[in-house]
Amino acid sequence: MSAQDKAGLRRSLRRARQSLGKNERARAELAANRFLKRHIRRNGRIGIYWPIGSELRLNGFIQTALTRGAKLYLPYIEPHSLRLWFTPYQADGRKAERRHSRGSLAIPQFSGSKIRAHRLNVLLVPLVGIDRQGYRLGQGGGYYDVTLAALKGRLKPHTVGAGFACQLCGSLPHEAHDIALDAFVSEAGIMRFSAQTPA
Repeated sequence: MSAQDKAGLRRSLRRARQSLGKNERARAELAANRFLKRHIRRNGRIGIYWPIGSELRLNGFIQTALTRGAKLYLPYIEPHSLRLWFTPYQADGRKAERRHSRGSLAIPQFSGSKIRAHRLNVLLVPLVGIDRQGYRLGQGGGYYDVTLAALKGRLKPHTVGAGFACQLCGSLPHEAHDIALDAFVSEAGIMRFSAQTPA
């Protein structure tokens, strides 16, 4: 699939996500956050994400995770590198040290002791779309692709795509090096994927 085709697919999936009405979105986010809470363990290290645009908000999940004693981490993007670090989430709303911008995306970056993804127990992954085999279509920056690929041969976190049911597709284009996620959580419930062999 060409880059142009992928861009069209992204536009179509974003439109589906953006077309959710205010009340429908609120109900869907509440339900998805409830399903996500099953991944919380006391003292567990969980990678979360800062939602951009119409991505699924994690407010309910974050509140519960902190109450239950989980440790939350946000992605940290170093200049000139695609592989993500993760820094501690600050519940006190500490201001970001800087914002990483790429195109229309502006992602707050928080300081703190950095860890790599293999040190997390669970990693929640944002997405534009996901298929029934667990392959995701992201924003196109490549950060999660590179980060997930770096987990090969290591102990890896349980990877969970988080989004809305309208983002689920029959199949998406993927390369031999792409890594399928372990699960997808939406308002419709939890979809688990079996181990994938590269195509």
